[in-house]
Amino acid sequence: MRATLGALGFIGLVLLAAEVGGFDLIRLVGGLPRIGEFLNLLVPPIRSDRLVEDVAEWYWGIGKWLRLLGDTLLMAVLATALGTLIGALLSFPASANLARSAIGYWLSRRVLEFARAVPDLVFAIIFVFAFGLGPLAGVLAIALHTVGAQGKLFAEVNENIDMKPLEGVRAAGGTPREEIVYGVLPQVMPNWISFTFWRVELNVRSATIIGFVGAGGIGLELYEALRLSYYDDAGAILLIIAITVFAIDWVSERLRGRIIEGTAA
Repeated sequence: MRATLGALGFIGLVLLAAEVGGFDLIRLVGGLPRIGEFLNLLVPPIRSDRLVEDVAEWYWGIGKWLRLLGDTLLMAVLATALGTLIGALLSFPASANLARSAIGYWLSRRVLEFARAVPDLVFAIIFVFAFGLGPLAGVLAIALHTVGAQGKLFAEVNENIDMKPLEGVRAAGGTPREEIVYGVLPQVMPNWISFTFWRVELNVRSATIIGFVGAGGIGLELYEALRLSYYDDAGAILLIIAITVFAIDWVSERLRGRIIEGTAA
């Protein structure tokens, strides 16, 4: 009975959300062809007999775009490193089984909730106002959001560990630091590594989007191309970003597998 009521309640919320969100199936079907029209604008005419020339003309700004893409990747890597480090440190007091005090547990949980509740785009606007245009604002915005996301994920992993190794270190007279190093980290590290690689992929996309507000990287160039209706340039930039994300996903999947296998061994 309770499960049935829960399912009905969920269906009711979905229907309410559809009503509030203005979900209209007829409008949706009618608008789908326009998506195709927009995508068609992103790719200029490329003739088979002039393939090299047309592609070269399409990617006239490849040098500049790759340089900006490099800035975006560096922003994502630095933000991931900073956010993951701070999130990892906060994950210990935010774990119910590892927290040393109720106050520390409550405070760390609230900090992590705030950091991930505010969109990184909003953080970017704040930091652009404070520090001016450029990559610094983007790195800080993504890092702060990463703290909340990674801290939450890491805390959940921490709460699922086997407590016996930790209790063994504690019984042998180990310090709190040694309990973490020898009792916790060996168990959680594979999952931590997996989440970190996944976060790099997310942060590359985030670094692109926050460029729309002047936070550096290739996102600002993409925004300018769309704003000025330079759709060919926007399409070229989007294709570069998509290929980059696919490559990162491919590389991270293999690195993650090797590192986790090595950690397990």
